[in-house]
Amino acid sequence: MEFSGKVAFVSGAGNGIGRAAALLLAERGAKVCVADYDAAAAAVTAEAIRAAGGEAVSAGGDVADRAAATAMVDLAVQTFGKLDCALNNAGITHPQDHDWDDDAFQRSLDVNLKGVFYCMKAELAHMEKAGRGSIVNTASIAAMIASVAPNLPGYTSSKHAVMGLTKVAALKYARMGIRVNAVLPGVTGTNMVREVMEHSAEARHTLENFSPMGRIAEPSEIAEAALFLMSDRASFITAHGLVADGGVTVQ
Repeated sequence: MEFSGKVAFVSGAGNGIGRAAALLLAERGAKVCVADYDAAAAAVTAEAIRAAGGEAVSAGGDVADRAAATAMVDLAVQTFGKLDCALNNAGITHPQDHDWDDDAFQRSLDVNLKGVFYCMKAELAHMEKAGRGSIVNTASIAAMIASVAPNLPGYTSSKHAVMGLTKVAALKYARMGIRVNAVLPGVTGTNMVREVMEHSAEARHTLENFSPMGRIAEPSEIAEAALFLMSDRASFITAHGLVADGGVTVQ
């Protein structure tokens, strides 16, 4: 199998894209460390992997806390002996971000940017020792165009910054056998998006028709893109942002 014998870490794996990625990684042979702010949700994902015959361990913690982020990544190595690949997927949209609220802006940066930074530092420390590894960060098409989230300054700024961080890390570690890329989803059927859709029929209609394909993405579709970048099939790809948006950014 594609990830047979490999160990993977996935943050934000309690639901949505992270959960889909964790399940796919395990299905394709990886041992998975499932991390989420919601420890119970992470445990459910890990149990689903074990029930299907895979190997998984779960961890709960806030990626915006350096010690917690490091401990969750380290758990993968402590449990399975190494770390081959990682998907830094944990992220939020803050309900007050559309008001340009100071605290909402800071919390968005803390989780969406600093959380990626802290996880990456821990992952890279293990991968550098091994002389190999692959990291994928979940950004967003909001890292390319502000119009996808025009009233979310914290979210949009954080996702732009994730792309910058991805490129810097890719350059720094390129000769050390470590690749660093990002996946940029469009509107995807995650809990976060479905909560917005429930606000009104207008919001649902807008989001469902946002892409030229006339639908939102399934979390598994974005997970497949992330897994490609994590896999050996993408062995000469680094510093890349893979857009999976149903054609939004070419309109």
